[in-house]
Formats: sequence, structure tokens, C-alpha cells
Amino acid sequence: MRKVLIFSTAYLPFIGGAEIAVKELTDRMGDYEFDLITARLDRHLPKHEKIGRVNVFRLGWGGKFDKFLLPGLGLGRALALNRRQNYAIIFSLMASQASIAAVFFKIIQPAKKLILDLQEGDEEEHLKRYTLGSDILYNLLIRPWHLMVFKKADLIIAISNYLRLRALANGAKCPIEVVPNGVNLEKFAISNFKVNFNPPAGGQTLKLKQELNIKETDRILITTSRLVKKNAVDDLIKSLKYLPVNVKLLILGHGPDRQMLDDLTRRLTLENRIIFLGQIGQADLVKYLALADIFVRPSLSEGQGISFLEAMAAGLPVIATPVGGIVDFLRDGQTGLFCEVKNPESIALKVKIYLADKDLTEKIKANASELVKNNYDWNLLALKMKTNFEKIILES
Repeated sequence: MRKVLIFSTAYLPFIGGAEIAVKELTDRMGDYEFDLITARLDRHLPKHEKIGRVNVFRLGWGGKFDKFLLPGLGLGRALALNRRQNYAIIFSLMASQASIAAVFFKIIQPAKKLILDLQEGDEEEHLKRYTLGSDILYNLLIRPWHLMVFKKADLIIAISNYLRLRALANGAKCPIEVVPNGVNLEKFAISNFKVNFNPPAGGQTLKLKQELNIKETDRILITTSRLVKKNAVDDLIKSLKYLPVNVKLLILGHGPDRQMLDDLTRRLTLENRIIFLGQIGQADLVKYLALADIFVRPSLSEGQGISFLEAMAAGLPVIATPVGGIVDFLRDGQTGLFCEVKNPESIALKVKIYLADKDLTEKIKANASELVKNNYDWNLLALKMKTNFEKIILES
């Protein structure tokens, strides 16, 4: 059986779109065995464990600094593992600290095929935080390593056309394929989602509404977001000032902006209309989507936007901004509604359109569900990924 070595700066139980993608794809690629090198980041996590079909090797002492040690520690572990496993493919998840280890490995083992999987939702400007915003230090210490993985890759797989163009801008000369992230259709019950809630499940939804003090007359907006600048949750909060008082907002996720968003909520006296639920596991996410009316995320940037597709699969109409990879799947008035970037009034206007026009809402929901079912099923995307793996192995 052919073996693949994955380099990823973070991995489960740390949950993001990229980490979920690895789990979903590897679960469906039975022709391959997978080892994964990552930063430990939490001292309570085991140094080695098997998650699904992936052998996970966590390196470091269990703190945030582990990711900066990963290029060196990751290279050493990769060389040791390769002596036993003789990997067919080296797979770098995103251009990050782990990708530096992958590049070092590629330099030492030039015959190994390196695939770079681009998943980044942040603009590259966010990398400057590692040099305290200094352009000089960034260009000296970060950018050369960031660019090297684009130049050393034998194949780049981007989850959106936006990231394909970013790869070209960063000097990529190798073939670039677009393979988006997908949705677990069984988990999100794409086929007639609302009806799929049988009486016991419907009872759970009613109980959840009662726990959250949601009334029958309330209209619920929901966002599932890291609480960081790029997801513009502050603009979504501000939009409530332009909406009727029975419109409430559920915010799922955590992040460094939480305190700022709490303060903003109090300053706008919206405490009775906004519920912060923190990080919700994938297994429970669908329960919260079930009780919502509209999904909204007014992103400033987005690598693809898997949360939108999950909401579409769950039967929710979505509101988004026309940025990054979102434009690959959202057609204004067909599979969702676009609002303007950094414009709370525009968000509110789109919410009002959904609430006022039931026929349009139902049309958009049906179109979006069909789109996800036909184009973003993990089973189909795993086949595409296997095709790319086999193609690059044949070139070896």
C-alpha cells in the first residue's frame, strides 16, 4: 500500500476547515496509508495517536511555541519516518510553518513528490504578525520561506480559484488543480433537511430553543466563525441595529476577538438579542443550524468558505460578501445573497429581503442544496484527490 506523509501545523482536535478536510479525505482513500507530522500545541495531547486512518505524530513540548520549532523538529521526524516507510508523496497542508519542514525534506529528498494543498482563508498580510508588523523583518525572515514552498512543489491543489491565482502570484511554476473542500452530506442531511427532523429530533430542537430563550416569533441569524478580524463578526453585530427586535443572532466559535465583540454587544445594548455559544463541535453544529433561519458571514477574506456550504446543505439561505473563494459557489439571487464588505446596513437589507420574500428564499435554498449535492460531496472530491495522487506518482 502506498504511503503519504502529511505536514500540518495544526491537526485534530484543533478544528478548522483544513483539518476537517484531511479527516474527510483520508477516511475515503483506502488505497493509501497516512502519517501526519504536526505541532503538539497542548501538553495534554499524546505525542502519537491514530485518528481515523491517520497516524498522528505531535512534536514539541505542548505550547504555542511548538509551531516555530516545527520546521526543524518536523524535518528530523520526517527523515526518520521515511527510512522506514519510503513515502510515495509528501503532502503539505497550507503554506505555513509545517510547509517549511516539507520544503527542507524535499531539498534533501528531491525525488519525492511534494504536493502543496492551499487552504488559507487569511490574507497573506496576517503573516506579518510574526514580525510585529515590520515589513523589513517580514521580507527578511518570513516571506522567503513562504515563497519557497510554492517554488518547490510538484503539484499545487487549491480549494478555490482565488487561491489558484494566489499560488501563481507567489511564483508557482508547477501544475495547479482546484479541488474544493466538501460537505459530509449524511451529517448535514442535505435531502429535505427540515423534514428529516423526526419527532424526537424535532423535540430536541424545541428544547434547544427553550434553553436559548428563543420565541416562536423570533427570527434567528447564525454564524459559525473563528472570532477573528477577517470574519467581520463585528459588522454582523452592528447590522442588528437596522433590523427588527425579533431578529436575534447566534454566534458559534471562539477566537481572540471575543472580548471586543462582547464589549461591542454591550455598547450597542444588544445583550438580549445576541447569544455567544463558544466553540461547538461538528457533531452538534447541525442542531444549531436547524433552529436558525439565515446564515450570515460578512467575510473580509475567505479561502473557500466551507461554513457557507455546510449551511446550504442544512437548508439555510446564506448571506456572504463577494470575496475570495466564495464567488466560486455563490451566485447572487441564485444560491445566496451578496452583501457589501464592511457595511452593516447592507447586511440588514439582505436579511430583510429573505424575511420578506418567501418565494425567493425557497428558490435560493433549493438551488444551493442542489449545488452542494452535485459539486461538494466528499465522496466525489476524494476521487478527484486520488486521481491527482495517482497522476503525480506515475510521474515519479
